[in-house]
Amino acid sequence: MPWKISDGEQARRRFVQERLARNSGASMTELCRRHGISRECGHKWWRRFCAGGWVQLADRTHRSVAADERRTLWWPRVLAAVRACREFGPKKLRWKLRQDHPRVRLPSVRTLARWLRQAGKVRRQKRRARPGPARPLPGRLRGRCVNDVWTVDLKGSFRTADGRRTQPLTVRDLASRFPLAVRHVASAREGPIGAVLQALFRRHGLPKALRIDNGNPFGGGGPRGWTKLTVGWVKLGIRIEYGRPRCPQDNAEHEQMHRVLKAQTAQPPGANVQAQQKRSDRWRRRYAERRPHESLDQRTPASVYRASKRRLPEKPPQWTYPPNWSLLRPDRKGRVRWRQRTRLIGRAFSEELLGAKPLNADTLAVYFGPHLLGTLHAHDQAGLRPVQWRKPKP
Repeated sequence: MPWKISDGEQARRRFVQERLARNSGASMTELCRRHGISRECGHKWWRRFCAGGWVQLADRTHRSVAADERRTLWWPRVLAAVRACREFGPKKLRWKLRQDHPRVRLPSVRTLARWLRQAGKVRRQKRRARPGPARPLPGRLRGRCVNDVWTVDLKGSFRTADGRRTQPLTVRDLASRFPLAVRHVASAREGPIGAVLQALFRRHGLPKALRIDNGNPFGGGGPRGWTKLTVGWVKLGIRIEYGRPRCPQDNAEHEQMHRVLKAQTAQPPGANVQAQQKRSDRWRRRYAERRPHESLDQRTPASVYRASKRRLPEKPPQWTYPPNWSLLRPDRKGRVRWRQRTRLIGRAFSEELLGAKPLNADTLAVYFGPHLLGTLHAHDQAGLRPVQWRKPKP
């Protein structure tokens, strides 16, 4: 019976020191009983100490000597087979070794895979998530009333006269054409962009939907394409509408506003970012208050736009789920633990409260509020099977 503490070397040293102190008449049986070990264990460590001193009491590797000898024997043969058939994986490589050595016991496929991986001879491919449940692609709001849809986009970055790079973030109400914001941000990160939108929500209220593109920081590769930024907007009850990848015509009115903005404020650019922001502020007021639009019956956007009746709550609302559902809360990396295995949900949902609806004994449907994210399957090696969008049949 070995020592039942974590620092075994210190315990062995204490055992030997007491053995040396009691060497005149102490019983090995009594000493082993006092230290909570068997006599075989005590005699073993005493023999090692007598043979080599205190150094022999250190922890030794538990690695099998036969395994090292087996690798030493087979590794040159494995390398020769890899050079002959570079495209072979461990399964086919073992077949090749069997052809060359038909009467010898071969390393297993898993052993060959581990050797090749440790030597850097193979590259582990990223595991793709299996397709999840199919749902019809949601339509887009028409934006006939003010605050139905806000369009949000980042104008391409450019340098001001002093060489500093800036990037205007533009927000516009679709129905009234009212430019809610033209703010120059230093980078396209969630923090600066989220702060601009949060200030707009406080001033103008909440829209029903935000129409954005699929690029960073608005779109990601997780479930529903949401990022941490858009997940915060979804919690406020805002609908997220993505345009098609590489299709700027899906947000044509906003792109047309960008062309006017660039022609009237950035050709040439301002002396610095502060001067460029002042130009953009003057342009926004002129565009909203002095420029009539034919689609508005020659009225100005400022005369049409009104603040939203949906106000920004002081605290983000928390989702509630039926009592027969399980609750999941992903960690900071967006992972949950289920059926003795770590499952990836998505970084966008880190530390958010999710609901898990049981579909059968081995399957859960994972929801973020009323929104289905995908399904978890007990036999899957990977994480969530994200929901798949399908186009409605014509």
